[in-house]
Amino acid sequence: MLKNYFKIAWRNILKGRFYSLVNIIGLSAGIAFTLLIGAYIYGELQVNRQLKDADNQYIVLSKWKDPNMGYPLTTTAELPRALKRTYSNLVANYYRWDGVSSTVSKGDKHFREALQIGDSTMLKMYGFKLMHGDSRTALNDPFSVVITQNIAVKYFGKTDIVGQTINIENFKGGKHDFTVSGVLDKTPTNSVTDLVTNTGVFMSAGAANFMGRFMDGWNNTGIAGYVQLQKGINPKQLDKPMLDLIKKNTAPQIAANMTPYLVPLKDYYLDAGNGTVKRMIYTISFIGLFILLMAVINFINMCIARSSTRMREMGIRKVLGGRRKQLIWQFLTESVLLVLLSTLMAMLWYLIGRPFFSDMVGREVLGLFSFPLYFYLIPLALAVFIGLMAGVYPALVLSSLRSVDSLKGKLSIRENIFTRKTLVAVQFGIAIVVLISSFVISQQTNLFFNADLGFDRSYVVYASLPRDWSKQGIDHMESISRELKQIPQVSNVSLSWEIPDGANMGNTPVYLPGADSLRAQSGQILTTDNQYAATYGISLKAGTFFTPAFSPGDENKVVINQTLAKSLGWADPEKAIGRQLRMQGYPPNFVVCGVTKDFNFGSMKGRIPPIVFLNVNYTNLYRYFSVKLNGNNIQQSIAALQTGWNKLLPGAPFEYKFVDDAIQKLYTVELQLKKAAYLATILSTIIVLLGVLGLIALSVQKRTKEIGIRKVLGSSAAGISALFLKDFLVVVLIAGLVACPIAYLLMQHWLNDYTYKISLSFQPFVLAVMILTLITAAIIVLQTIRAALANPAESLRSE
Repeated sequence: MLKNYFKIAWRNILKGRFYSLVNIIGLSAGIAFTLLIGAYIYGELQVNRQLKDADNQYIVLSKWKDPNMGYPLTTTAELPRALKRTYSNLVANYYRWDGVSSTVSKGDKHFREALQIGDSTMLKMYGFKLMHGDSRTALNDPFSVVITQNIAVKYFGKTDIVGQTINIENFKGGKHDFTVSGVLDKTPTNSVTDLVTNTGVFMSAGAANFMGRFMDGWNNTGIAGYVQLQKGINPKQLDKPMLDLIKKNTAPQIAANMTPYLVPLKDYYLDAGNGTVKRMIYTISFIGLFILLMAVINFINMCIARSSTRMREMGIRKVLGGRRKQLIWQFLTESVLLVLLSTLMAMLWYLIGRPFFSDMVGREVLGLFSFPLYFYLIPLALAVFIGLMAGVYPALVLSSLRSVDSLKGKLSIRENIFTRKTLVAVQFGIAIVVLISSFVISQQTNLFFNADLGFDRSYVVYASLPRDWSKQGIDHMESISRELKQIPQVSNVSLSWEIPDGANMGNTPVYLPGADSLRAQSGQILTTDNQYAATYGISLKAGTFFTPAFSPGDENKVVINQTLAKSLGWADPEKAIGRQLRMQGYPPNFVVCGVTKDFNFGSMKGRIPPIVFLNVNYTNLYRYFSVKLNGNNIQQSIAALQTGWNKLLPGAPFEYKFVDDAIQKLYTVELQLKKAAYLATILSTIIVLLGVLGLIALSVQKRTKEIGIRKVLGSSAAGISALFLKDFLVVVLIAGLVACPIAYLLMQHWLNDYTYKISLSFQPFVLAVMILTLITAAIIVLQTIRAALANPAESLRSE
């Protein structure tokens, strides 16, 4: 019997090819998009969950009463190790690391790589496998390194390279060969090897001395720390032991300000950065559910609308002895079969769309056959559920008709037009909300890139430098910057620790001499030379940006921005020139030599902070050359710059990036959301229009006789088209009236996260409704005009 149901269902699907195809394409698009979103969310939820003993793995974070004293992401260097030694009944293991970057060389290959100097416990504690090498001893030797597969292939062209060496440069300009003791197997995305950046080279803690770093000390608060708890231990049990250790061993100032706490690694990734990943998951989940809901409504609506054309078929079946139960099963079988076909097509869309979707969300989405077996039951269950939902109404209604009424084509039960129109209105409403959201997100994102940031980032490239953090190293780099500036294609060069991407040396309290330091203003420290303002086009409100030629007196000079000047009581920038200020942790008084116009050093999500510029000759710290090109021929300018770089800095890789790209990274989530909104807009519009196309075609088919009679009585083609337009456009307008306030509330809530934001105007709301109205009208006119122009004799003869 079931075989017969499927056979008849297949024949009916083929008989109505057009309607079946419209239904399948619309639903498959919604299912495919939902599956891609589900795969993305599944991948995000798996981060850190594949680590060995993941349920007991924790990262040690810090809360600071004074946020200028330390970083939330790090802890004191000794704390994780002391917890293991002192409270071994609570802590099973620990891991600490310090992240740096430096030049790595092999033969004529020189690249700047992310390095992680850490304890030898890493491999065992997290269960990271080695393709080659012994995990028990790989990180024991100070001059041994473990590298990833990518790094192995990059430098050696293969992975079986244990025993070979690579050369690493330290921050004093010294170089040393390191023996490759292990090559990591592919590791899942995690917050150990990929906490801040994707690390490629892992060094033992013993290498810290060579690199000029410190992995020990209770007052060293810049180390990332992790602990693995004993089974059954609650992290709250370590709150008091950690505070006791901090109070007993650290400096009083640290003990009074710092509170360490544990966060499960399984939760950390989702909650980091004020829950950026979690917010992205929620947002994209809602988008996916909206699209799926639209596709399901469209499918159900089409099934209900088309079912009324099969009344005579139901009557004949009843006359021939068909029972109501059999008729119900027939309808349900056809509906489920259509959804199963849509699901199969969705799988094909998934395979085609996965690379594009991965690019959109900035993360590799799992392949179709990479999920656990239970995952494949979800689309199957969804297909059966949607099929039953779509088929149950027509099955119950049509199977309940009397045989005489069915044979006459008479629907004795009143057709529920209101329900169908409501479903159509919901579809249009969702499409309007998505379209408005897309416009608003696009406008907000464009604001970030088109607004005046207070500096000129055009034609500026930056590149990391080999480190020699000494007076001689600074002199050498400033000499090279002057040489590079002589290149005709180069307008200016600046040596600095920062580029304007929001990452700086940290904050420090800034106050006037003799004032109470407790009332100090928190200032962001930027370390630059005297060419930084000229390179980035930062305007000065008063004074000079240090001095044109460096003199020893410049070491005690600082430049501040308008915001800091005002907060220190100098509303007139000119009054700040020559005045003194103090910074906590820096011994002398500094003299203000310049005040810059306020500029957005970081993201426009927050307000412009107080900023103080220190001279690189005072700190002896630097990371980058920022180079302003003349802009005539970018490729030619880059080539000339590379030639000069290779001549002046032999062995140092010239790995340049545009400042525009660095700024773009500040808005990664917004750009991903913008792409998702565009895709959702396209899909929702397609699904709505497919629904309109199918419903209009069915409506025209059912009203063929009416159209013929109207033509005979003198009605024009435009008048007939207007009948159908009126039905649908009223629904669109009602949907718009309901959807616009909902979209306004959603977008207003989203914009509240930003300090600098657009003002919501009527434009996106009016545009969204107009665009959808015009496209719908065009579809309706194209569908009805053919029937309206047909010979009425043909339509009347069909009856």
